[in-house]
Amino acid sequence: MSSEDGKVQIVYNGEVYNFKELRKLLEGHGHRFETGTDTEVILKAYLEWGIACLKRFVGMFSLAIWDGRNRRLFLARDRLGIKPLYYYQSGGILLFASELKAIMGFRIFPREIDPDALSLFLHYQYIPAPRSIFRATHKLLPGSYMAFDEDGEHSSPYWHLPEPPEKSSFDLGEEESLEHLDHLMTRATSDRLISDVPLGALLSGGIDSSVVAALMQKANSSPIRTFSVGFTEKTFDEAPWALKVASHLGTDHTELYVTPAEAMEAIPRLPEVYDEPFADASAIPTFLVCRLARSRVTVALSGDGGDEQFSGYVRYWSTREMWDRFQQLPRPVKRLVSKGTGLIPQRWVTRSYPLWSRLGPRRFQVANFPDKWQKFVAMLEPASLSDLYRTSICIWPAKEIPLLTGRHLPESIFEEAFRESEGWPLISRLMRVDQRTYLPDGMLTKVDRASMAVSLEVRIPLLDHRVVEFASLLPEELKHRNGTGKYLLKRLLARYVPGSLVERPKMGFGVPMDRWLRRELKDMLLDFLSPQRLKKEGLFNPVLVEKKIGEHLSGRINHQYRLWALLVWEMWRRRWMESAPN
Repeated sequence: MSSEDGKVQIVYNGEVYNFKELRKLLEGHGHRFETGTDTEVILKAYLEWGIACLKRFVGMFSLAIWDGRNRRLFLARDRLGIKPLYYYQSGGILLFASELKAIMGFRIFPREIDPDALSLFLHYQYIPAPRSIFRATHKLLPGSYMAFDEDGEHSSPYWHLPEPPEKSSFDLGEEESLEHLDHLMTRATSDRLISDVPLGALLSGGIDSSVVAALMQKANSSPIRTFSVGFTEKTFDEAPWALKVASHLGTDHTELYVTPAEAMEAIPRLPEVYDEPFADASAIPTFLVCRLARSRVTVALSGDGGDEQFSGYVRYWSTREMWDRFQQLPRPVKRLVSKGTGLIPQRWVTRSYPLWSRLGPRRFQVANFPDKWQKFVAMLEPASLSDLYRTSICIWPAKEIPLLTGRHLPESIFEEAFRESEGWPLISRLMRVDQRTYLPDGMLTKVDRASMAVSLEVRIPLLDHRVVEFASLLPEELKHRNGTGKYLLKRLLARYVPGSLVERPKMGFGVPMDRWLRRELKDMLLDFLSPQRLKKEGLFNPVLVEKKIGEHLSGRINHQYRLWALLVWEMWRRRWMESAPN
């Protein structure tokens, strides 16, 4: 869209939910409108307020504005990073787009792999911003803008999350906090119901999506549409919980039980959907539930973002407990543990988790542990809090990356986020790290690409910046209490559904990848990760990979996440590197 004089143009992806309020304000400043779109409101907000207009927007967006009046290009991304923005800059050339595949469409774009980004992908299962898989190609950080003009370029954040307050400075009590959260979430949900097309909700049956569905139904006089997917494996199946929530709320509910065949059909599409390597296996059910929803609606609300704000991940308080216990160890014992010998005396383990006393042997050999237990033992070998926390989220451990790739793991925004939050309460610190890293580059990337691939727009009330700002000010005791998280969010949900649907174990959105790699995906695994192929490519140690495959296929060690990351990489490489234009 262009301004009336043709000197300023905008390209834009996303939704600004308060555009009608801004339009009235701009009309008071003399602006006239030819359309009813938020795009025109954004353009004229820039004409009126310049870069400062970003602080007025409530929504999700990535945008580019060319200001011909002063020959300046202006790029910006929403506060939480719901919408993506990539840019390539080299040799006087600047390319930008919402998707990497659009940039790859230019023949002048060199598809040169950044080996450090590859190492980060294998470690985190995604590539942390501002890096991308290609050299000289970056992601704009959430809540930031960049400007390019004849004087060069400069970038700056336009929004920061507030720091957690001192206990004495938070003046709301629990009941007042609950009322305010209910008000903010009701408003955020209502804002996202403005649409000229059918809407629905992605409902997993967990706390976050249930809150969103409940508030959405409260705002509608007729049943809303809700969608969920399930698996026949009970360990991974949340569909019965989603059905119970939908039945209580009275929604028009649709569920899909995913067969292995349906999952296998979706997997080859992932490199096209995620045009940058992305190894979160829950991308598979996410893509399938988005496709299911798109069969009936055009816009869907989701419950993403609650874990990172209200202490929903078990790893937050398990890390705190492990760190506290490690700090209590005698200094010689700390040194021994930090050497990472792989043999941990049982008494150290059972002192932290009595359940482990049932395991029997007096000493544990790490290699014999299932995947999650291996992570537990690795958490007994920390050199710092950041090293301890990374063991709970990493795929390929930092110490194995050099053995696999021949390169050491580089620093990323993960370490930067830890430095920035020095001195904060521990759980608040871990949540802030996730808000800077896993939330935009993992969780939101997963949902955005899967939904856009089927032309479904997903809106996220829990990531309304007003909700996020309020949640960041809440003291930890309103987020984590009595060994569980989301305390205040659960109290909010309890206003709308029975307590039996609130207090239940957290499951997550997983898939039976360990079994699939031994059965349905075995042939693909052996083909894509064959020693011959890996030797020819020269990126990974084929002996180490072959060893991991053998251990997994034999059932001796569960390497599902490590092998899936490698398989994702090889699928991506075949799609985007072997098909590169000459």
